[in-house]
Amino acid sequence: MRNPYTREIPKYTWYLRQGRYVRYMAREVTSLFIGLHAFLLICGLGALSQGEVAYNEFLAVLESPFYVVFLIVALLFVIYHSIAWFNVTPQAMPVQVGEDFLPGGIIIGAHYGIWAVATIVVLFLAGVF
Repeated sequence: MRNPYTREIPKYTWYLRQGRYVRYMAREVTSLFIGLHAFLLICGLGALSQGEVAYNEFLAVLESPFYVVFLIVALLFVIYHSIAWFNVTPQAMPVQVGEDFLPGGIIIGAHYGIWAVATIVVLFLAGVF
């Protein structure tokens, strides 16, 4: 009896074989930083609920170089994560109009447009405009 051929797949570096696998893994790693940033925001809400002194101490901690670098890296990863998801949206969420599907460019463009509008609204509410 012959043994079937099984291709050897590296256990820890399988995603380095193709560029789309690398992009997929990069998108997945960025979600860890997004989760850490969400946890940091929850800690900020906890400090806010304890009063002005606790919240000011929390803000003082965020001014340390470590947290400034972390927040910049987290922002870059959020931007990468958003762009990566927007670009795969037509495959994940095809929109059918009658018998045909909406072109992917329209779906991606709509996501970027909504992102731009939401950014402008947040900046306006923050007093930048």
